[in-house]
Amino acid sequence: MSEVFCAMLCALGMECSGLRASGVSVPVCTMRPLFHSPVHDDAVDEDRVPERGLLTVPDEVWTLAVRRAEVIGPLAEAGTAGEEAVNAAAAQLGVSRRQVYVLLRRWREGRGVVSDLIPGRSSGGRGGQRLAAEVEAVIREVLRKHYLTRQRRTTAAVHREIGQVCRARGLPVPSRGAIVRRIAGLDPHAEKIAREGADAARALESAGGQVPPIAEVLEQVQIDHTVVDLIVVDERHRMPIGRPYVTVGIDVFSRCIVGLVITLEAPSALSVGLCLAHMVTDKRAWLERLGVEVSWPMAGKPGELYLDNAAEFKSEALRRGCEEHGIALRYRPPGRPHYGGIVERVIGTLMEMVHELPGTTFSNPAQRGSYDSEARAVLTVAELEKWLALAVASYHGQVHGTTGQTPQARWAAGIERGTPMMVANETAFLVDFLPVIRRTLTRTGFVINHVRYFSDALKPWIARRDRLDRFVIRRDPRDISRIWVLDPDGASYLPVPYRTLSHPAVSVWEHRAAVQRLREQGRAQVDEEMLFRMVEQMRTLTDTAASATRKARRDAERRSRTGGAPPAKPAAAPPPDDIPADGASSARAADAGSAAPFEVIEQW
Repeated sequence: MSEVFCAMLCALGMECSGLRASGVSVPVCTMRPLFHSPVHDDAVDEDRVPERGLLTVPDEVWTLAVRRAEVIGPLAEAGTAGEEAVNAAAAQLGVSRRQVYVLLRRWREGRGVVSDLIPGRSSGGRGGQRLAAEVEAVIREVLRKHYLTRQRRTTAAVHREIGQVCRARGLPVPSRGAIVRRIAGLDPHAEKIAREGADAARALESAGGQVPPIAEVLEQVQIDHTVVDLIVVDERHRMPIGRPYVTVGIDVFSRCIVGLVITLEAPSALSVGLCLAHMVTDKRAWLERLGVEVSWPMAGKPGELYLDNAAEFKSEALRRGCEEHGIALRYRPPGRPHYGGIVERVIGTLMEMVHELPGTTFSNPAQRGSYDSEARAVLTVAELEKWLALAVASYHGQVHGTTGQTPQARWAAGIERGTPMMVANETAFLVDFLPVIRRTLTRTGFVINHVRYFSDALKPWIARRDRLDRFVIRRDPRDISRIWVLDPDGASYLPVPYRTLSHPAVSVWEHRAAVQRLREQGRAQVDEEMLFRMVEQMRTLTDTAASATRKARRDAERRSRTGGAPPAKPAAAPPPDDIPADGASSARAADAGSAAPFEVIEQW
């Protein structure tokens, strides 16, 4: 075994020879979760996370803001905007030169994200959608039927057709300029395919057969998952619980690993969000919590994520979150696996290093032979995370075969051209990537999967709930004791805890298992008290059986890493079942009844 691995294992408190379980003496050092639990904070306003339109503006308005950012962002970064550059931007966006300067000022005075350029909602000023919804519907319909066809009708002909349809329906006829702006807002690639065919649109795609060149640090980051070739043990009994998963993000230019997450859950959109949060923040605090003294300065917001076509990479939360923070999403072309080869190679390198650890499963059964992986397993998930941090630091110092430089040196040379943009508020960033749920507010708060949530901060909204649409809610699957509710104005997210504060924090996976167990027992109706009693019974059973079955030990370990069951805090009495409100008793009965069926927005 090399000296590098000996140093890593010694840092974990293990003996280099024999690697006996008794040699593990390092105290468990887990990464502090981004969301502490239970979360019953009185200072609600301080916990608010701003929201600037990711899920509250119509798709066509958001598309316009994205297009503006694509033009205004580079113009602002160039420094002084000359007359020629401003004229070109005005032509691209179909606006006046004055409006370009307005957008430039908004971008520079804002945070440099897409939502800075969302058209004003009340003024309906120039560049916004001022036409009636019925007229917009006619425009979309005619463009689809007559413009986006192989007939390739002219703008004038399409405008005449729209005028005829509007007059027949008694609607005002839009100007030709309005039609020109709607056409300019179409996706050029989709428009080319519809009007001229796939062969004509090929010029708008990247070069076939060759991965587009990357010239800057964090210009492109590739992310992928894999199951680790290692059996890990639980913290309590030090007995095998199976193989964990790792999500890795690599900077294509420098070949540095910029994000890494270890979970016991199968890959999901949450894994991607956690990897992104790890990528964009300073890693020094995380390394201190692990107790590892290494240098890992690689961090920053990527310009583009390059992903495969798995379902977790196409969620609504990931798409909107990346658009908000100016991160482009691109997917590997089908049939061209070499496009994602960089991240797959670095994962392969990490797995080769893992093969030298006790408890490895190697790459396949033939390679494993008679090696008893479970009997040799000694590392916990926390210790594996610590080992991987050491392994990554070692990898960054080795010369890369393709670049001819160490990843660390190439990163240092790359950031001399400009410091990568960091994220200060890790929690606010991660909230933008959490799963989305939409619910109607009742007098007793929100109900999500048989669990009620309430906060005093909801009372002003409860009084006018009849005039409000469904609320946008985000929830961390690792700990459902708190949800994040977007206020009706779309300005910030408000943390809202369980209505019954004595309930333990649970993960969404533990919650689903309890509901399934109740269904198996023939319970047609599931209420909240019954649900949490089942959670406690399952936990007791798991703790009792932890030394007997691997699945029970794995479940217990998952619970401990996702917020588990912390002691309940003493708190004020929960709100009454009925908050006084105007209306007949029948309305009160309707509000107090069961919630609407669960609507699955995203799969986890």
